[in-house]
Amino acid sequence: MAIASPDLSRSTSRFAQAQVLAAPGMARVDALIRTRLASDVVLVNQIAEHIVGAGGKRLRPMLVLLSAQAAGYAGAHDTLLATVVEFIHTATLLHDDVVDESDLRRGRKTANALWGNAASVLVGDFLYSRAFQMMVEADDMRVMRILADTTNRIAEGEVLQLLNIHNPDVDQAAYLRVIERKTAVLFAAATRLGGLLGGLPAAQEDALADYGLNLGFAFQIADDVLDYVSDAGTLGKNIGDDLAEGKVTLPLIYALERADPAHAASIRHAIETGGLDALDAILATIRGSGAVERARSRAGAYADAAKAALSTLPHSAARDALAALADYALQRDH
Repeated sequence: MAIASPDLSRSTSRFAQAQVLAAPGMARVDALIRTRLASDVVLVNQIAEHIVGAGGKRLRPMLVLLSAQAAGYAGAHDTLLATVVEFIHTATLLHDDVVDESDLRRGRKTANALWGNAASVLVGDFLYSRAFQMMVEADDMRVMRILADTTNRIAEGEVLQLLNIHNPDVDQAAYLRVIERKTAVLFAAATRLGGLLGGLPAAQEDALADYGLNLGFAFQIADDVLDYVSDAGTLGKNIGDDLAEGKVTLPLIYALERADPAHAASIRHAIETGGLDALDAILATIRGSGAVERARSRAGAYADAAKAALSTLPHSAARDALAALADYALQRDH
């Protein structure tokens, strides 16, 4: 049984309103995704269609569109850059699933489970290179620099996470360094691009990037909490996957801080071995230690910082929608 927040229905409603505002742009993004995924190599089409066709919230391209709206942009490059951001994100998913040896994402078999690791990595490379082909079309050196730097930071985050695998001594600072690079920097790039397209003054463009960065932290911490309080049917992946993969996330860090020696030893052993034999007991320890509430509170602080960053922008429906996404990041159940 998933543990839901009493504010879930309200935040879901506000997210739906944000989706409505972004819907015309997202329809153009979805059409461009289909067009630019095309390849005369059949396997590229099959794997790319499998992961893109799985759906998802398309949050990152939505951030490009809504940020551009909030910045007063009325051109067509927001569709192009939103698609580029989605391709970068999709490439990271393909590579992540190979590294993590995952077999389930969004309730479906992962590409690597269906076609193998080699094909998944290579199609991920195709998506990265297609993203770079497309970003050149914007013909703006700042756009290319932002996206190139962001992609490099994401790769650094993957390596940092790999170094932390099966290490029960990972602390909050090390955890935050990983999620900054793996998640938050792409959120920040998405929102900065929207501000850049709208020609915002530097301070307001920076504020939009700060919003995206803080939203990314809030989103990832909330996501890591769900791995210990949701269920596979709701979450779309196996519960305890992070633990099985040896990933030390904030709920585990907080639980280790307060667990008695016996329970701490059990958690450390599970991290070191990726064993799930004691999963039920570990889940009980995490939930009973206040780790879930502490992690949610930390995510909430980042969401509040994200909303505060928006205060420098002129009031608009798009700005309200961005604020709604910060609330939704905390309250979603998958």
